[in-house]
Amino acid sequence: MHTQRMAVSVSVLALLTLAACGTEPGSGSGDGGGDTAPSDVPVTGVAWSVDSLTVGGKKTEAPEGSRLEIDPQGRAKAVFGCNHISADAQVKGDRITLGKPVSTQMACDERTERFEKAATRALDGELTAKLSGEKLTLTTEGGDTLALSEEKPADLVGTRWAVNTLLSGETATSVPADLPQERVPHLTFGEDGTVQGNSGCNSFHGTAEVKGSTITFGPPAATRKMCPEAEMEVERAVLAALDGPATYTIKGSRLTLTSDDGKGLGATAAPEGTQNPE
Repeated sequence: MHTQRMAVSVSVLALLTLAACGTEPGSGSGDGGGDTAPSDVPVTGVAWSVDSLTVGGKKTEAPEGSRLEIDPQGRAKAVFGCNHISADAQVKGDRITLGKPVSTQMACDERTERFEKAATRALDGELTAKLSGEKLTLTTEGGDTLALSEEKPADLVGTRWAVNTLLSGETATSVPADLPQERVPHLTFGEDGTVQGNSGCNSFHGTAEVKGSTITFGPPAATRKMCPEAEMEVERAVLAALDGPATYTIKGSRLTLTSDDGKGLGATAAPEGTQNPE
């Protein structure tokens, strides 16, 4: 994990240096004396935590867990406390142009839904990006702003990971939002090479050997309770992702596990002190 944190920091610093050089008055390539185009603001490949949204001069704090990321392939992915939202994204200089957003359709509480709708509207179109250290501000053409902070990678070991996405090849499915609190799947990796948690119905524990970017899961031991079919379906998907070797990545507070057959899951670092009754 220490290596990942250093890689992100070095990448951002390097890109910031390039951006500063490219926009310095009078700078040029030296080949023909012409001006060089300013470098793109280094926002891609970085996990951003959404802090607040200001619309019409009114500032609203973002729901917990709100985040945004633009991957190197030109796809923006966001969560504003409930649904998963994605859109095509193009970064050119300090301008970010986003295509029409696509969203899952989970039910949200009223406050989260209001923020989500307002933030999604703000992300539809062209934005001006301003980076100051680890803070990013996105401004719409109408002057509304989205404030973000660069996320620091969470530690794999010792973090309580709450599972909220199930992966199957190119398909991503959100864990049902109406699951009872005690049935929300989660897992925690121990320093002794173990993993334990709840898979959606039953609690489990097993081995998890970490080498590089691969985690090899041993057969888990689990309780044998029966739950409603929706919860059992989630459990089967979670356990399928925790079977054998899987590639893992951590970006900010987000963990993704993907096995060779495309099965996997996405999880978010739960706030410290969060507990689920088993």
